[in-house]
Amino acid sequence: MVDDLPEPGGLDPLELRAWRGLIEVTPLLQRHLDRLLMADSGLSGSDYPVLVALHERGEPALRSTQLADLIGWEQSRLSHHLARMESRGLVVRSRHRSDNRVAEVRLTEHGRATFRRAAKQHSQAVRTHFAEVLSSAELEALATVMETIKNHLDTA
Repeated sequence: MVDDLPEPGGLDPLELRAWRGLIEVTPLLQRHLDRLLMADSGLSGSDYPVLVALHERGEPALRSTQLADLIGWEQSRLSHHLARMESRGLVVRSRHRSDNRVAEVRLTEHGRATFRRAAKQHSQAVRTHFAEVLSSAELEALATVMETIKNHLDTA
């Protein structure tokens, strides 16, 4: 059928199906998991990547510029969000000891405990609505695909 042929430079039907699947399912899954995260822990979908990055860092503070890079946010967005998280007692911001121009962020004990409680529930939700929906072979293929695309973008 002529309609199945891509326009010159366009995507073929399989490429389009894969691309549309990725761009349609990703935000749908994210919204669903974010709603569950908020209901289970009171944390927003924006809180969680900040807490993950700081938790994985461990005890030392993380420069806010490094944190922004790690989670893929603009510095201004992160600064506003950190102010909200700080007011809720999840994080604390301070000036770097040797460079007063640099802001550092660290988890509070309350933030660490909140993250630990949320992580268990969030992991179960990811398992239920993502991992268990796929076979081991599908998970392996998806992981490989995502790593390949990330590596390509990291070197592009």
